[in-house]
Amino acid sequence: MGEQTQVQAKPETQTPPQPQPQPNSDSTLVSNSPVDLPPNPSNPSKIPIRPQKIRKLSSLPSSKTPQTTASSATPVSTKSRRKSTPKSSSRVLPQIIKPLSADGEIDNALLHLRSADPLLGSLIDTLPVPQFESHNSPFLALSKSILYQQLAYKAGTSIYTRFVSLCGEEDAVCPDIVLSLSAQQLKQIGVSGRKASYLYDLANKYKNGILCDDALVKMDDKSLFTMLSMVKGIGPWSVHMFMIFSLHRPDVLPVSDLGVRKGVQLLYGLEELPRLSQMEQLCEKWRPYRSAGAWYMWRFVEGKGTPTTAAAAIDAGNVQPLQQIQTGQETQQHQLQLLEPINGIGNLGACIWSQ
Repeated sequence: MGEQTQVQAKPETQTPPQPQPQPNSDSTLVSNSPVDLPPNPSNPSKIPIRPQKIRKLSSLPSSKTPQTTASSATPVSTKSRRKSTPKSSSRVLPQIIKPLSADGEIDNALLHLRSADPLLGSLIDTLPVPQFESHNSPFLALSKSILYQQLAYKAGTSIYTRFVSLCGEEDAVCPDIVLSLSAQQLKQIGVSGRKASYLYDLANKYKNGILCDDALVKMDDKSLFTMLSMVKGIGPWSVHMFMIFSLHRPDVLPVSDLGVRKGVQLLYGLEELPRLSQMEQLCEKWRPYRSAGAWYMWRFVEGKGTPTTAAAAIDAGNVQPLQQIQTGQETQQHQLQLLEPINGIGNLGACIWSQ
């Protein structure tokens, strides 16, 4: 019996170390609590498992990485916002250009010129008030400027009169009518083959929609200069004359015009004719009414008895011989500057576009 008791005592001592069937996670949580652990020194082998579970739970810092990426993405959006805001604020509103023929614009121009340039102001007091009146359409005015090229005023007027009668009347002059005329018909009235090609090019640009009267009237000065310079036979000087005497633009300075340059020389007492860059600097104070300032330069030169650009004075209706001046770009287009005083205005541009 004593041996049997000893044999049965052995399994009683071996039963405590068999808590291994613990696959359930709940049992592990219970074993993690220090209260439930029995003070059994024979269980040290399970202690290293606990740090692994703690490490898995401590892997939360990896979730912070997307937060950093999200936070790093926010400055990009702010930068894009900063770039987009100046675009909306940099919009340039269209400027409303009042022609010099509008009510009160001549008075505003003279008031500005007197205050901005005392020398010009004293000259204004001795000369009549400028007049800017024209009833011609832009297409007719441009066609007329082409017909008058390289001709004295009387010869140009004679050819223009025949051209109008060939078209029917002035109001009938339009792109379709010009394109219907043959080169032979134009030659019979004195229009050269080169000028005929200029007229056809102008009419084709109208017919193709590149140019039209309404668009030219509403166009700003820079765009107008660019578009008209595309027409064969129309150079910078002709564009300036068209802008001043047909559209009555207030701020046009024909720097290549000899009459305006001579007037600036006389006004400021210069020893030589001012260069083109000097013209811009000296007449900068006239803005935004440089057209009126140029008008007074022509009149000033005429009063001094000095021939204006490609012009001579009219004395009792007798036209003296014209002088012809040719500039760089207009030489390429065979375009001469022609000016002649009519009704006190020393400028062929005024003669052509004011009729």
